[in-house]
Amino acid sequence: MPDSGPVPFLSLVIPVKNEEATIPALAAEIDVAFTGVDYPWEALWIDDGSNDRTLEILKALPKPHRWISFDRNHGQSAAFAAGFRHARGEWIGTVDGDGQNDPADLRKQLAYALERRVDMVNGIRAQRADNLVRKISSKIGNGTRNWLTGRSVSDVGCSTRVAKRECVLELPFFHGNHRFLPTLVAMRGYTIAEIPVNHRQRAGGRSKYGINNRLWSGLRDCFGVRWLAHRNRSWKVAQSGGSQG
Repeated sequence: MPDSGPVPFLSLVIPVKNEEATIPALAAEIDVAFTGVDYPWEALWIDDGSNDRTLEILKALPKPHRWISFDRNHGQSAAFAAGFRHARGEWIGTVDGDGQNDPADLRKQLAYALERRVDMVNGIRAQRADNLVRKISSKIGNGTRNWLTGRSVSDVGCSTRVAKRECVLELPFFHGNHRFLPTLVAMRGYTIAEIPVNHRQRAGGRSKYGINNRLWSGLRDCFGVRWLAHRNRSWKVAQSGGSQG
């Protein structure tokens, strides 16, 4: 699908898989949240191999909504990575497609990032609308990630965030890296701030994650990110010269 219209200042990246029940309401919320902003924006939906009416619904969304569709299910990390690559905005905002994240928070986070001159603003789900098992597993996982990686992020698993596009384009990719985005961004030397965001009950569908596919794979990934952190080098080019012709 070709790009058209003004180059957006903010691109919303939204992975979805079998979210036919949530997309219309979430798209309408996004439209309301960004009505009246003084910058162009777009919403880029990534269909991660849905087998319901998700793609059909995405195709019917009006501009500035766009979509891309995978050949099959590749996972949320791949969906985010593809979205970052195809997004056109200088800034990127992310939310999940299940309706639990409030898109109005992205507008606040972008304003906060511009005011504080930071590269990423991550959300903190102060009042989580999850069951006890998910709350406990998330708390354990978040603490373990921070301990093993040596980074202190209050809520690594919160998908409500904004970041400069350059921050997320060259991150090391692996299946599951979406759970470490703030950690990986900080590892590259970018600045991060955190503010509380809204969190709601799922608007429809069902969760794709449980204890077995979060805890053990996440723990294994923690050791991989710990290794990356120790071997990482961040640099900024101070000077350059010579002909490029």
